[in-house]
Amino acid sequence: MRWIGLAVIGLGGLALLLALGAWQVQRLTWKTALLEEIRAGIAADPVPLPAAPDPQTDRYLPVRAAGRTTGAELHVLTSSAETGPGYRVVAPFETGGRRVLLDLGFIRTADKTPSRGALGLTVLGNLDWPRETDGFTPAPERDRNIWFARDVALMSDALGTEPVLIVARDLNPPVPGVTPLPVSPQGIPNDHLGYAITWFSLAALWAGMTGFLGWRMASRTD
Repeated sequence: MRWIGLAVIGLGGLALLLALGAWQVQRLTWKTALLEEIRAGIAADPVPLPAAPDPQTDRYLPVRAAGRTTGAELHVLTSSAETGPGYRVVAPFETGGRRVLLDLGFIRTADKTPSRGALGLTVLGNLDWPRETDGFTPAPERDRNIWFARDVALMSDALGTEPVLIVARDLNPPVPGVTPLPVSPQGIPNDHLGYAITWFSLAALWAGMTGFLGWRMASRTD
């Protein structure tokens, strides 16, 4: 009976760990293909701003639009590896009789005030509905104009725009002191290789422990 129990537990646990590792390999293949699709979509030829963009199917859609900002700005706390802490500047953008949100890019903390004023721009960018909020995200400090995440719904309500965000890749003319932070798949995690290695390592360890236990049981029998 002991040998049957060892075989059931040992082989059953090994099969489960190997299955989990194989599943992570499948997830790795899927995520890699998804990231390549996103990269291709981000870099595709731009199109005019759709009449009714969809947050699911049109996320990362490249667009080109000409219009004007209003001078109002929301500042989203962020940081840049090259320049340190600062803010993303999100402004209302009037284009084609519509008003949407425009993420102009990064400014240093010292450049928070005064605002850039109203600007006539041609924007090349990508639509995005960032998923930056959770239950721990602080509410914006509206009196100081400091936001802690790009919440499209909340920002559009604050600025009186459609819940549509264009993240600038290129601004013409360039805005002094503002560095565009284009949409990138770099923030999308792809940790499945590490998970697969972990599960396969645990499977090897489980197999080794099962073999050692079997050897101990055989030694005692002898």
